[in-house]
Amino acid sequence: MFDAAHAYRCTHRGKRIGSFGACEVLSFHATKVFNTLEGGAVVTNDDVLADTMRLMRNFGFAGYDNVIHDGTNGKMVEASAAMGLTNLEALSSFVEANRIRYEIYRDRLADVPGVELVLYDEREENNYHYIVAAVDIPSRVTRDQLIDVLHAENILARKYFWPGCHRMKTYTGTAPTVSLQHTEQVAERNIVLPSGPSLTVDDVHLICDVIAFACERGIEHP
Repeated sequence: MFDAAHAYRCTHRGKRIGSFGACEVLSFHATKVFNTLEGGAVVTNDDVLADTMRLMRNFGFAGYDNVIHDGTNGKMVEASAAMGLTNLEALSSFVEANRIRYEIYRDRLADVPGVELVLYDEREENNYHYIVAAVDIPSRVTRDQLIDVLHAENILARKYFWPGCHRMKTYTGTAPTVSLQHTEQVAERNIVLPSGPSLTVDDVHLICDVIAFACERGIEHP
């Protein structure tokens, strides 16, 4: 099984996401490039697995009052389906808006000290939905300080995915302590920047101005 939550309308090595492994899981949460407000999908070419998942989606029912498998209520409601159909019509324009904003970030942040944007592979089809950067030396501010600066300017940037799951209280109390050095290094440096059609091009330039100013000059301490 592959987690393809963020990868709707992307390819890997020229092959469309959704056709890898026994199955792939897609998220249609409201934060995704294609959304149905809530929900998602599991895609597979395995007929037996597909039949099993259909049972699981509907309480394990196979016919009237005939439960033959463990299940839950995983059906999509009509309002979410209607939202999905509407968003499908506009999906190409969403992706194009994301691409334009990504390219501005890419060009504007290329020479900012200590900011390394995660670049999309232009040989592939991308949805350009997430703008992810790593903040490190020689930036004059840390990742956390940069987020504080952006928030002070009402710019909603986030630490993403931070902390790593192995550091969250829910899991640290039930599993042996583990050290995932690379995960922690990435989690401590990464920042996700605003994007999407509702963000104007001028907004993106302003965000880049704030980032450049902070990373080049640092912050003054009283």
